[in-house]
Amino acid sequence: MALINSAAENNITFVRPAYFIISGFIGIPNIRYYFVFLCFIYILAVVGNTLVMIVITLDRMLRSPKYIAVFNLAFTDLLSSSALVPKVVDIFLFNHYYISYNDCLTFMFFCFTSIFMQGFNLVVLSFDRVMAIMYPLHYQMRVSHRLILSLIAFFWLLAITLILIAAGLLTRLSFCKSVVIQSYFCDHGPMYRLGCNDVTPNRAFADLALVIILGFPLAFIVGSYCCIGYSLSKISTFRERVKAFKTYTGHLSLVAIYFLPFTFVYIFGSVIHPNARIISLSMSTVLPPMLNPIIYVLQTQEIKESLNKLFSLSVTKEILLLCIFQD
Repeated sequence: MALINSAAENNITFVRPAYFIISGFIGIPNIRYYFVFLCFIYILAVVGNTLVMIVITLDRMLRSPKYIAVFNLAFTDLLSSSALVPKVVDIFLFNHYYISYNDCLTFMFFCFTSIFMQGFNLVVLSFDRVMAIMYPLHYQMRVSHRLILSLIAFFWLLAITLILIAAGLLTRLSFCKSVVIQSYFCDHGPMYRLGCNDVTPNRAFADLALVIILGFPLAFIVGSYCCIGYSLSKISTFRERVKAFKTYTGHLSLVAIYFLPFTFVYIFGSVIHPNARIISLSMSTVLPPMLNPIIYVLQTQEIKESLNKLFSLSVTKEILLLCIFQD
């Protein structure tokens, strides 16, 4: 029987469709209101992340290794939002459900690369924080600009390589069953399941990539905070321990916002309604880019002080200009 199936697969005519149909939000009641909400989230994400990048660029006091990682996180969030939200709104709000084969692979590449980098950025930030608490006297010697830039470059290369391999494995598939992708973008899983030849390599690589982009980062972050908790436990008074730990609540919030929705959907995705799964997955990809800059602005004293300085400087310039014109 296995030989017959193998022979049948070998005789399948290779079919590369001219287009795919994105069907994720089709049929969900009152979905247009959700797209208005997505547009609002996108505007906040663009403004917030652009503001964080500008502040870090202009303020020389924020040129530390930590803020290189924060800048890269803001850039990744901006890329993620810009790659996903406008296209999703265009597809479903204006009924442009058809997307060409090559455009679909390009769409998938940018979406997944930026989403993967969000998780990897949290690893870099965790590494920076654990080094700061474990080696406070030698932090500047151990964590240099070059080290952080090297880590970021490595993770960018890793994310791009993973997506290129995934896209390459998709190009070997023959899509003779259907061209309807049951997702809100060109999602790798729903795409390879449309293949009518052997999808075992695609499934195996998807499982491996899931471990690399979710399992490894989450394990590293949990381990790093165990080390941080152990170091904080050595502080003499409870008040000092709480004060020290508050400096890490912002990063923990980012970790929870990124990992918990994905983990919940992948664990319980088979028992929840397909429409609820689509909404949950879309929210887990569009909310972190909006919330990350808000959390960093509210939780990081250095960024708040820099914003105050820039705002005060701009107000002073406006007053001077008004005085000049009045004279």
